[in-house]
Amino acid sequence: MKVKKVLVSQPRPESGKSPYYDIADRYGVEVVLRPFIKVEGLSAKEFRQSKISISDFTAIIFTARTAIDHFFRLCEEMRVTIPDTMKYFCTTESIALYLQKYIVYRKRKIFHGETGKLDGLLPSLIKHKKEKFLWVVSDVHKEDSGLLDKNGINYTKAVMYRTVSNDFGPDEPFDYDMLVFFSPSGIQSLMKNFPDFNQGDIKIACFGPTTAQAAREAGLRLDIEAPSPTAPSMTGALENYLKADAAAS
Repeated sequence: MKVKKVLVSQPRPESGKSPYYDIADRYGVEVVLRPFIKVEGLSAKEFRQSKISISDFTAIIFTARTAIDHFFRLCEEMRVTIPDTMKYFCTTESIALYLQKYIVYRKRKIFHGETGKLDGLLPSLIKHKKEKFLWVVSDVHKEDSGLLDKNGINYTKAVMYRTVSNDFGPDEPFDYDMLVFFSPSGIQSLMKNFPDFNQGDIKIACFGPTTAQAAREAGLRLDIEAPSPTAPSMTGALENYLKADAAAS
């Protein structure tokens, strides 16, 4: 069966431009960008139930820009004033630079790692071991806190946002020939939205081994897996498939 309509489970870019749209033009297929999951912030009332007082902390750990957004949103909702002495520790420079949206960057003490993971941030955390760290996370996070425990870092995890299923409406058409997933949560959302889902001829594409494993555990047949030696990106893997699909038809 020739692929004519593809659902890519990612948000539509604000710019309106995407390499997936370029692929759609080249191969004459329709590509719809629509996430199966979405992130929503905890309300101030929900966060207060954790009994965490933000003003008790002298430093914040951020591993995502989303965490920054929800931290400052909750602070505003709860009328918490962040002192100028607060220190910020970010796993990448791009996350650190995102702080400019909320604070005067050059006037604050901001540290960042290079690897994108906690281990790259560890030297800075150890150097400031006397600080009391608040680590802003989602309800489902991959980072292993064992590294902080082992090095005696005084930290508290604060869940400020969560990943939820982005439900399909009853009148929303689901007539896709291919579904593209980037996380196990997306697979779970598919099965939640369509508990009687029958794959049939629908092609399934997954990025990353954990997503592929989740698809297999859900009883799905994988038609595309990325990254691979011939396609390090999902766009490359999709283009390879569509090229072969067009040649076969």
